[in-house]
Amino acid sequence: MSDSPKVAVIIPNWNTRRWLPGCLDALKAQTLRDFQIVVVDNGSTDDSVTFIRDNYPDVHVIALPENRGFAVAVNTGIRATQTDYVALLNVDTVPRPGWLASLVETADQSPPEVGFLASKMLNLDRPDLIDDAGDSFSWYGSSWKRGKGEPAADYNEPGEVFSACAGAALYRRHFFEAVGLFDEDFNSYLEDIDLGLRGRLLGYRCWYVPEAEVLHQGQGAGIPRPRYVMFSTCNRLMILVKNIPLSLLVKHSYTVFFGQFYFFLVYKKPYYSAKGFAAFLRNLPVTLQKRRAILGRKKISNQILDRLLTNDLNEPSLRSIFLTKLR
Repeated sequence: MSDSPKVAVIIPNWNTRRWLPGCLDALKAQTLRDFQIVVVDNGSTDDSVTFIRDNYPDVHVIALPENRGFAVAVNTGIRATQTDYVALLNVDTVPRPGWLASLVETADQSPPEVGFLASKMLNLDRPDLIDDAGDSFSWYGSSWKRGKGEPAADYNEPGEVFSACAGAALYRRHFFEAVGLFDEDFNSYLEDIDLGLRGRLLGYRCWYVPEAEVLHQGQGAGIPRPRYVMFSTCNRLMILVKNIPLSLLVKHSYTVFFGQFYFFLVYKKPYYSAKGFAAFLRNLPVTLQKRRAILGRKKISNQILDRLLTNDLNEPSLRSIFLTKLR
């Protein structure tokens, strides 16, 4: 590792010691050497910190006293580093040797408005299938992984995407300086979509790099489903209210409301969905303050923003779900 590295690879960890060897050993095998590794531990109780310090002395560990969620963990790592580039990596990944080099080379050759880059994330058990090739976001409030479950060979072309999955992404330092860090009120889930949308509002672009391959388990470091439902319900609404001008919210109001109704039904955890709605309402005054600051700096037109979000729910229709239950 370089003494004054160009890249900081930041890995959030919470009780996922079993994934650490695969991830850290794969980073040691990277063809690019000009980087440092920072693991931010979220109060693990499975001796993750001791394991890293005993077996990977070159890895810098920041041990938080309790689980503060993904956003706080990665923000802590970003603030603790000063590199030109910041790579975020989930602990349940195995980056291929050329992963980091491909991202950095592409960033170096791209104009400054390409502020962040998405990796080609492959299914760990089925590397011939895509796990994520860039993220999308809809007017329903739904986000999804582009190409998930599709043949990896179909996603070999680089190109612009809406946003990057923070499980394996590269960001310019000046992107964070302009846009801000991850919103810590999100705790976990959709915080990368929120960050990406805030970047797009300022005119930044996200580029998909198919050569930057990462094997990803998916949910290997996830949280229990009830909390996922709660966070997703709250965060979906916060993204829309924080970042979308009133005229576009009115224009897409039917779609926005239908999306909340849809997920309330399909999650089948009404108590935790209700807790998510309640959390959104508690956060609403602060969210509106952030909204004024974000939209006051918006650089793209409403017409461009309208096209950035899709009208595709990318989920089974309620009718198909109902018919499946009947059968």
